[in-house]
Parts: sequence; C-alpha cells; structure tokens
Amino acid sequence: MKPSIVIMLTHNDKTVKNSMEIFESCKDLPVENWGFKDVGIPKEEMIRLNKAMKDAGKTTFLEVVTYTEEECLAGAQLALDCGFDYLTGTIFFPSIVEKLKGTGMKYYPFAGEVGGSPVMLQGTIEDVVEDSKRLMASGADGVDLTAYRFANGDGTELATAVGDAIGRENLMIAGSIGNTERMDLMKELAPYGYTMGSALFDAKFVPNGSFRENLEFVLDYMKRGE
Repeated sequence: MKPSIVIMLTHNDKTVKNSMEIFESCKDLPVENWGFKDVGIPKEEMIRLNKAMKDAGKTTFLEVVTYTEEECLAGAQLALDCGFDYLTGTIFFPSIVEKLKGTGMKYYPFAGEVGGSPVMLQGTIEDVVEDSKRLMASGADGVDLTAYRFANGDGTELATAVGDAIGRENLMIAGSIGNTERMDLMKELAPYGYTMGSALFDAKFVPNGSFRENLEFVLDYMKRGE
C-alpha cells in the first residue's frame, strides 16, 4: 500500500496565519489530504479554511495537541463544528469516541505516553505497541504515532513494530518527515499516511524555494519508482 501524504498548514506546531492564501495557491496540485492544528488562527477562520478544502474536494484533518480530557473534548467539538473528516492527536478518552459516534469522523489519537509542545513520546517500544493495541480495542479508528519524536529509541523501529501489531493501514505517522530518506522509509513502511508541514515552510527540499515549490518537489519524488 502506498502511503497517503497529509499536507499540514502548520509551522512550529501552529497553524500559519496565511493558511487560506497558501491553500488557494496549491489546491490545484494532486494532493487529496490537507489539514492544520487547532491553534494559530481563530475558530471562524478554521471553519472557512476547512470549508474551502472540502469545496475543493479534499479530505481534511484536524490535529489536536492537548492532554486533558476537557481540552481533548473541546478539540473534538472543534473538529465537529468545522466539519473535518479526521480528528488526529489528543490523548485517548472513551468520551471522545462517544462524542464522535455516528458522525462519520475518523479518530486517530496519539499512541504512547506523549507530552509537551512540540510533542515528545516516552516509554519503550513494547509500551507504545501495547498502548496502540489498547486504543484500537477501545474504539479508535487508528493511531497517530509521533515516531520521530520518540525519546527512547529508533523511530522507524517503533513505527514498524506498531504497524505490525495493529495493521499498517491503521497507522498515521505524525510529523518530522523532512527529507527524502524518511520519505523512502515511509514508502517501505507503508502506513496509512504521514503528515508534512514545517519541512515545506522551512524549504527542506528546495532551498529558498516557496511552499508550493517544495510541495511540488515532494509530489514529484513520490511518483518516482511507481
């Protein structure tokens, strides 16, 4: 399975102020999945931006980086108010599964012991694997794995172990895919998808290039070897 890429209009873990402008300048590119975080722009702008994405035929993702049940439930409500297709992130709570029941929205919570901003993932590979299995058994549609912010081991080894345990089609890799070597690893790992945002704003692929130029490079690279 070829992984999907989710383009996040986020930089340094916040939605960028000119997200609408950037999306409008890139929406013609062959990218199905777009998203942003629950911080950085006002709610009214989030609603308009998600609507613009949906009107352009895109599948949309909201990533919520909060850790209390109250905050995570607020993030879930925001996702519903905006009309997203996927809610990713949050600490898993059964109350979120209940809130999303019957809405059609997919829920991919963070796996493992996460905290901080930017997110860091603690524990052992075995801990994260067991937690991922628990999330799937408790009603999550998949897991959002911060594999390359894993403090205690190799991110690719972790992602492989989690994917083997829950099914690669249920695994989303969150962030830190900022070079072609990691893109190659994603192709080998074949998760459902992975997110990319800051690397495009930081021009990691086309030095001094625009967001669009970097995205075009990524899309062209993904086509190689097909």
